[in-house]
Amino acid sequence: MDVKDIIKEENLVYSKPSLLSDKITHYCPGCSHGVVHKLLAEVIEELGIQEKTIGVSPVGCAVFAYNYIEIDWQEAAHGRAPAVATGIARVDPDKVVFTYQGDGDLASIGTAEIMHAANRGENIVVVFINNAIYGMTGGQMAPTTLLGQVTATTPCGRDLERNGYPLKITELIGQLPGAAYVSRQSVHTPAAVRKCRKALRKSFENAMAKKGTSFVEVVSTCSSGWRLSPVEANKWMEENMFPFYPIGDIKDGQKAEAGDFMQQNLKN
Repeated sequence: MDVKDIIKEENLVYSKPSLLSDKITHYCPGCSHGVVHKLLAEVIEELGIQEKTIGVSPVGCAVFAYNYIEIDWQEAAHGRAPAVATGIARVDPDKVVFTYQGDGDLASIGTAEIMHAANRGENIVVVFINNAIYGMTGGQMAPTTLLGQVTATTPCGRDLERNGYPLKITELIGQLPGAAYVSRQSVHTPAAVRKCRKALRKSFENAMAKKGTSFVEVVSTCSSGWRLSPVEANKWMEENMFPFYPIGDIKDGQKAEAGDFMQQNLKN
């Protein structure tokens, strides 16, 4: 059977959200950033909050995110996006504010920023792209690099004695009373894309309802940094990253109320 008989041209329809610009992204083939950008544009458009939404872009592969989604943006210094988002959300609480960060930006230099922002329950959405490597600067080891994983700075694989354990930042965020919704998703299959979209929508709805910090990790590939084809990278991610970074919701509720939290402390 010819492939044309299976895939019909009339069924190949690409629905482009109006919030996505016409600029061609600079991302490598197979990169997850483009898919997540599309999901963010869809969610913001669907909720009708384009004029109210402010994104904070990072230092890293997504440093030019402001070129691709037609909303207001603010650039932040490396790792400081949660602090910048905190300032914006407090000055103008009617805005819906989100950060978009990679593992080097958020889980390394920005660890203190995200932990304290989430612990305070700042009313922001945090989108965390975890590809277990420093993608933009040459494929060095990141805090989330797996044990044994080969990178530019761990040519023999990440060593526990020398480099310590990979950081499960999402599980840490899930323990904080200010975090309302914490989830880990991926975008490697159509089903995964739909689940990730649902998690992003819930996060933005939480921000609109002033529920506290919502945090969505997206376990992603880095074909260039991993030195794999897009297909091989997806397979490697499924076999190696998902067992250590399991997909699913970690916390779903709202930030702890001050009275309840004080009472709990007194009982303990």
